[in-house]
Amino acid sequence: MDAGVRAFPPRPVRGVRARYVRQGGCPGAVADAVVDFEPWEEGVHLEVAAGATVLGGPADGEGLARYHAALAEGVRAELAEQLPGTAVALALVVHRTVVHEVDTSEYAYREAGRAAVREVLALLERERRPGRA
Repeated sequence: MDAGVRAFPPRPVRGVRARYVRQGGCPGAVADAVVDFEPWEEGVHLEVAAGATVLGGPADGEGLARYHAALAEGVRAELAEQLPGTAVALALVVHRTVVHEVDTSEYAYREAGRAAVREVLALLERERRPGRA
């Protein structure tokens, strides 16, 4: 990365709730995770923290891996839209994953990843401009 290029994230942002819940019929869409955004090497690197928890319905390791990969996909997509020209150097660390046995899907986790990025960007903007609501 060039020294003059802005990088994301500028600092660790921990305990971010990546959540997407839509109940407009059956099936619904449910994704809920707690993640950290940590400065890392260039790109978006997905990690599952030691001691990470899974709550809710049944999900095997393969299913969880698909949900986590979809979460990272959503993060990548939203960062590309929101921060064009910014070097992304991120470790996305998953601490908790909620699985609903019927309504959890890769789609919902992609949307949760997008929502998590918007939450982090809003937090960083509030920090950058203290005193503004």
